[in-house]
Amino acid sequence: MNLTMVGTGYVGLVTGVCFANSGNTVVCLDIDPEKIQKLEADVCPIYEPGLTELMIKNRQSGRLTYTLDKKHAYQSAEMIFICVGTPSDEKGHTDMTYVDGAADDIGHAIKELGPDAKAKIIVVKSTVPVGTTFRVRDRIKDIVGDIEFHVADNPEFLKEGDAVTDFNKPDRVVVGVESEAVGEVFRDLYDPFVRNGHPIFIMDVLSAEMVKYAANNFLATKISFINEMANLCEAYGANINRVREGMCSDSRIGHAFLHPGLGYGGSCFPKDTLACIMMGDKAGVNTQLSNAVHGTNERQRNLFFNKVLNHFGGESGLQGKKIAYWGLAFKPRTDDIRKAPALTLVRKALGYGATCTGFDPVAAENVGKEMGDTISLFDDMYECCKDADALIISTDWAEFKSPDFEKLASVMKGKVIFDGRNLYRRQRLGELGFHYYSVGRSPVKPV
Repeated sequence: MNLTMVGTGYVGLVTGVCFANSGNTVVCLDIDPEKIQKLEADVCPIYEPGLTELMIKNRQSGRLTYTLDKKHAYQSAEMIFICVGTPSDEKGHTDMTYVDGAADDIGHAIKELGPDAKAKIIVVKSTVPVGTTFRVRDRIKDIVGDIEFHVADNPEFLKEGDAVTDFNKPDRVVVGVESEAVGEVFRDLYDPFVRNGHPIFIMDVLSAEMVKYAANNFLATKISFINEMANLCEAYGANINRVREGMCSDSRIGHAFLHPGLGYGGSCFPKDTLACIMMGDKAGVNTQLSNAVHGTNERQRNLFFNKVLNHFGGESGLQGKKIAYWGLAFKPRTDDIRKAPALTLVRKALGYGATCTGFDPVAAENVGKEMGDTISLFDDMYECCKDADALIISTDWAEFKSPDFEKLASVMKGKVIFDGRNLYRRQRLGELGFHYYSVGRSPVKPV
């Protein structure tokens, strides 16, 4: 099948590459000449394990091409996937500029091809407020008149760091359509990916659009819930790790997304939770739970940073201190720093007069672009901690889980660790001579 991806961001690139790898002919369209030039040179613009290898393989096979030419991208495409950015403001209102622009471009392309061309299927892949697919349909119809085309919604469920695996072995595929015939096209397209027995759900468009929001909002709720329980544990001297073991062994609850820490970040959970709140406000529906989830997540970083302030004797105590950070991406296995807890904590420390250093296996370049020279970035995790008064662990990369504590202690000025991911055993850190603070567990002083 001939497919076109409109946008070569995270969703568009992963989707296009994986579809090409299953035998389809895919054109990836973008308006950024520099990005297209890099893609044609097999330079992946994002850090995603396994993606570069598939890009090279499918470009060399001829199944995957990149272009700036809209006419070329749309002319032979049987299905056009809109994968453009949908940024939102702090209140969850979505900027539809790129979606509307893509719809208009597609409409003009369909009109130019004329009524005798095979009807194209326009697929909204971007995460958008409920009703957007019909908005796209209506914009195109205003341009093409009676020329036939179809629209569908096909939300993505890709986890950064595992996106290729998620696409190739999905838990489920969700598609919203207006006709049964279009649903059958999607069954054929996704058949290679659901042979693991997992389902493909063909449903109405509005429900498909809502599935993504409902799923992400629920996962965000689990994260905020366990953090609230962790805060209670800490207040009463209980251990959230033990509580979690007992709670999560209940088959009705399970373990996924119930890890205490610094709260959720990234591009999806914050944006989608706020979008549910925004849609509720617009429809007059009280989204009290979603509001609480968002508020709990925002407070979690402040509560954690208060431990830093309290250890150093209050706000004035950070003046002139050097704080090192391990982990700057919002989660491991990605270079994405959007809404990253680490950057919130860095900015807080800077605001109280501290100097900050940081190490991240892959996200340093993005942090440098975002933060400039306000933070010193290092290629070595121990060099990052040299002469530091404290270390904050904000992302649970694998290399942080069993560090050389003796080496760490020898380079640090102060043996203080604030662990936002509960990576270490409290007793051991005390025995090694560290002040150790974590989430949902009592702090430890040097033995």
